Amino acid sequence: MVWVGSERMATKAKKKTKIEIEKNEDPQEDTMLMMALDDDAPEVKIDDLPGVGPATAEKLREAGFDDLLSLAVMSPADLAEQAEIGESVAGKIIAAAKKMANIGGFVSGGALLERRKEVQKLSAKVQSIDDLLGGGFETQALVEVYGAFGSGKTQIGHQLAVNCTLPVSEGGFDGDVFYIDTEDTFRPERITQMARGQGLDPDQVLARIHVARAYNSAHQMLLVDEIKRVGKGLNVKMIIVDSLTSHFRAEFIGRGMLANRQQKLNKHLKELKQLADINNALVLVTNQVHSKPDAMWGDPTKPVGGHVLAHASTFRLYLRKAKGGRRIARLVDSPNLPDGECVYQVTEEGLKD
Repeated sequence: MVWVGSERMATKAKKKTKIEIEKNEDPQEDTMLMMALDDDAPEVKIDDLPGVGPATAEKLREAGFDDLLSLAVMSPADLAEQAEIGESVAGKIIAAAKKMANIGGFVSGGALLERRKEVQKLSAKVQSIDDLLGGGFETQALVEVYGAFGSGKTQIGHQLAVNCTLPVSEGGFDGDVFYIDTEDTFRPERITQMARGQGLDPDQVLARIHVARAYNSAHQMLLVDEIKRVGKGLNVKMIIVDSLTSHFRAEFIGRGMLANRQQKLNKHLKELKQLADINNALVLVTNQVHSKPDAMWGDPTKPVGGHVLAHASTFRLYLRKAKGGRRIARLVDSPNLPDGECVYQVTEEGLKD
């Protein structure tokens, strides 16, 4: 066993962490590992991993692996497939990344509370909706909006896309929006109407909303990687998927395909949540519904996606129609807010109280 640090070194100004590590067969790898554990050592990059040359490092970056932690959490088979390298090589890279990556640790509740101050809130510009959500739609969160056709899911997506471009002082994020359209429901004309309703220049708003049509579930998942690629030079503050489950529901039919569908959906949701965390952004997904035929009482309407989507969503909003052209939004699930309802209207200028 090799020990980093000693009582004698602890008396010096420069201290090293006293950690027990396994001795590697390659002495050079041991040296690099100790450098990684030294607080004063420079940040270790993927190029510094044993056995990773310039060509392999380039393959890893092209596959979206820019840091050690992203490699450390992969399985050899998945890394080999995504980076187009051998599985044995992938296994060695992952093993080295696990030893050299800073995997984090436990922090106090006070430190987490301090970190929560980085969270921003996007105003819906509808007081009742903002009050229901404790001030607006949070960043670093995945918000699911579900309801029957015509309940206003796409309208909320359009409205928040416009509001995201507003200055921070006016309840916006002053950021760019990426909109994955799976049902061909995005309408720039509607964005124009809503932008004018907020007193904004429609051309400037449309320039900050980047739209892609997803033609199947595989394409939909690839578009998340495309956001990572093209969003590097932009202030990515919101990702909208309208709707999340449309393609998955159409392609994976029957109970025999259910497990495969849920696995792919879960992976898609994890990648979306990762985007939200990295960019301090808001992810809004709309979802379809189905009727539960064995429901003897109560509302038989249930969201598609099952427990996988229910657990992945930070907030869940259930939309339904009401009389007089009004809409009702019900907060079904939240980590810190009570359930509740609010009433709003969809007008030509956008959502209103």
